[in-house]
Formats: sequence, C-alpha cells, structure tokens
Amino acid sequence: MSGHVKIGLKQHIGAAATPIVAVGESVKKGQLLATCEGLGANVHSSVYGMVDGVCADFVSIIMDAHQPAEFVRIKETDSLLEAVQEAGIVGAGGAGFPAHVKFDVDLGGGTFILNGAECEPILGHNMQVLRKLPELIVRGVKYAMGMVNASRGIIAIKPKHKAEMIAVAKACKDEPSISIKYLADEYPVGDERVIVREVLGVTLKPGQLPVAAGAVVSNVETIKRVALAIEEGMPVITKDFTVCGRLNDLGGEGRVYLDEPIGLPVSRYIEDLGGYIRPVGEIVLGGAFTGTSGSVDSPVTKTLGGIFVALPFPDDNRKFGILACECGAGEARLQEIVEGMGGEVVASAMCKRMVEVNGRYRCEEPGNCPGQSEKILKLKAEGAQAVVVGTCED
Repeated sequence: MSGHVKIGLKQHIGAAATPIVAVGESVKKGQLLATCEGLGANVHSSVYGMVDGVCADFVSIIMDAHQPAEFVRIKETDSLLEAVQEAGIVGAGGAGFPAHVKFDVDLGGGTFILNGAECEPILGHNMQVLRKLPELIVRGVKYAMGMVNASRGIIAIKPKHKAEMIAVAKACKDEPSISIKYLADEYPVGDERVIVREVLGVTLKPGQLPVAAGAVVSNVETIKRVALAIEEGMPVITKDFTVCGRLNDLGGEGRVYLDEPIGLPVSRYIEDLGGYIRPVGEIVLGGAFTGTSGSVDSPVTKTLGGIFVALPFPDDNRKFGILACECGAGEARLQEIVEGMGGEVVASAMCKRMVEVNGRYRCEEPGNCPGQSEKILKLKAEGAQAVVVGTCED
C-alpha cells in the first residue's frame, strides 16, 4: 500500500484537535498526531510514513511502501473511560460525539442500548461486524455498561437480520444482564430518540438526550472501537463502511470494507471496485437519506458510514419548493439537490413537527411523520411547481 493519507483534525463534534507533529517528521501507525481538551477527540496516524503537511484542518502523510500490522498502543490505564478518551473514540454512526464525554455519566442502574438498526438503505458494515465479531461486541457492551453504571444492556436489532441476531444471542447467552429487543424495519428507527421510544417506551422531548430516560445509546462500530481500545490498546485508526452505487464490480449490491485506514481517499475504493458505470453523478458520503456531497479526494473519516456513487441528477429547471426535516435531508442538502437538477428554489418550509430548540430545529416525534398537505399548498402558493422532500415518510 502506498500513497497519501489526509487525516482531519475535526472528525467529531466539538473543537478541532491541536497538531503535535511537524512537517518532515516520521510517524508510526497509531502514533498520536493531535490532542484535544474538553469536547473533542485525539487524532492518531493510521499509517507509517512522513508528515508532509500540517494545517488547522488536517495532517497529511506520505505513506511508507511497507506498512507493518503493528501499531503504537495508547498509554496503559486502569480507567476504561480514560482508555476511550486516549483512543480518540467518537460516535461512528455519523454524529461523531466524543465517546468519553457521552460515557461520563452515572445512570444509577439504568440501561445501555446498543444501536444495531443500521437504518440507512444498502449499508451493511455494522451487520457484518455483528456476524463476524459478536463476542467482541458483547464484551464492548459490558465495558460500556460498567462506564455508565447500567444494570442492564439491550441490543436493539431488526428481526430481518436473522444471522446477526442469532450470532449475538449465542454470544450473550451467559450474560443475564444483556438482552435483545426487536426494532421495526422502518426509517428512522436508528435515531436515538426513536430507539429509546421503541425499546424503553419513553418519548423524549426535542433536544432531550437518552440520559433523560436513564439510558445511553451507542452504535455497533463505536462499541467495537471501545472493546479494541480496552483489550488491545488500539486507537481509532481504521473505519468500517459500505460502498455502493454505480461501480463496475458491485453488481447492484453494496461492498463492505472493514478496518480501512482513516485518511485514504474515496478514489481508492472507486478504483478497487472497477471504476464508474457511466453515466455517473455525485458521490454521496454517508447514507442515502442523510449523506452529504463529496468527491474522489474526500478522505475516510471516523464517522464515514458509506460511499454512494449516484446517477446524475435529472435535468429539471422548474421552480422548486423544499420541505426539510431533521429525520432526512436538511435544507442545505435539499437546496444542493435542486441546484444539481438545474432548478431554482423559490420557497422553503419545515416539516410541521419541527420545533426550534437552542437555535436548531428538531423533530417532535421522529419516525411518526404527519400529513404535509398544508405545507405543500403553502409552497405551491409561493410559486413552487414541484417539491423536494426530506421528511421520513411520504
């Protein structure tokens, strides 16, 4: 393996990490590149190589031709929470909330919930981890339960994932404090507030965190990273994700990549899968519903869940209204889609369940979408000839 990696200093919610390496410095896989205080996360090198660029946004490294499997371990500690912090673990499902901050709570015997929804279409990397490494994930759940002082753990999963469900059930058969709960096969059941509602029967208000219901929720890969940090001293230097879309070697299916070095460019996976099927449109980073537009130069990050190579946008130069929601595409993404089609946004509205909380719009009841006829009529009255919708149901 050779080439460049570009490792971002802000792959998480909070402040960017501060680099502690300089141009020309040789670095090892797992070596600390940047540190962060408070709401942030450490950043480590995913490769052996030489630093050839340092700025406020990233550290660039020229990779050595030879890449040993060994890595620099995080410092030894008896504190599980400190190990999580040292490893630079953040929510791997997309939000990127620093895990050591999330886990620094005392539930007083509450519930830790493993989010096994894998809600976005086509994505399959979390399910593959559950199939291949169920014992590791169950141990990770136990570590998380210990950190947050939870008396029970719940693995939330959709019944359609039978092989994964069976694997996890076998792995926790001797763990009386851990059980499996079923989730409906619908979008956006992977949302934290939906999981809490479906699993615990508690409806959180917009802006409320699961801790208000005596719970902490984390997704499968985040817990995988927790277990690897505690058991192997491994920092977050790799990522699991799914590649799908218009690539020659996919055959209409998604391809799962596990433990790929952070910082490699998207182009590497396009080439690995035989290149484009023409015609081709944008590259979406993340899931089909909530992803963002990227490019072949976009690097793998701690929060990347998918690389989706899409069809070109249809040509449509009509006047559009956009209807945004927290559950799906937001206003900026919908605007981007309309511009991609050659249209003009003349009106915009929020889903009728959206309310403003601390300067951000939140859904009152994610996954339970009301009729939007009033909003559609409003957009039509403001000149919209068609509407692009980002709500969670039709």
